[in-house]
Amino acid sequence: MSVSSILIILIIGAIAGWLAGVIFKGSGFGLAWNIIIGIAGAFIGGFLFRLLGIFTYSMIGSILTAMVGALVLLFVISRIKR
Repeated sequence: MSVSSILIILIIGAIAGWLAGVIFKGSGFGLAWNIIIGIAGAFIGGFLFRLLGIFTYSMIGSILTAMVGALVLLFVISRIKR
């Protein structure tokens, strides 16, 4: 994996995590947590989208997939905390 690929993954993770944080709680969680939530969300979203037969091929599609996965992750975490 090249350095540029890693940077793209981190940028997509940060954007998706921040968007999920804004939608779910009203603000982001800081850069490090946004990246972690976004990257985990990308795996979850990719899995869920593949189950539904949805495939994305663009940068915006990748961000949306990661954001949906991050929202699912945040929802599950909020239910576990209660």
